[in-house]
Amino acid sequence: MNKSGLVETLSNKANLTQRRAEEVINIIFDSMKDAIKADDRIEIRGFGSFVNREYGSYTGRNPKTGEHIKVKSKKLPFFKVGKELRERVNSK
Repeated sequence: MNKSGLVETLSNKANLTQRRAEEVINIIFDSMKDAIKADDRIEIRGFGSFVNREYGSYTGRNPKTGEHIKVKSKKLPFFKVGKELRERVNSK
């Protein structure tokens, strides 16, 4: 499912117009982006959680030239699946 599919599903289930459903989805996603950017943890019970993971700097290699380069430390968003979702996916 992509964003437009999510908008359509919300529109149908909540009796909203497509435009209003898209606004709701955008508000939710923007709030999640802001929370992750602020290093907050997002936990949706039964679904999963989003956190930032920090990776330290390291010496890498440019695959094209073979030259060693210094890679800066960085943060990347990480999703951990919740127990209920994991069980639903693995049930027959």
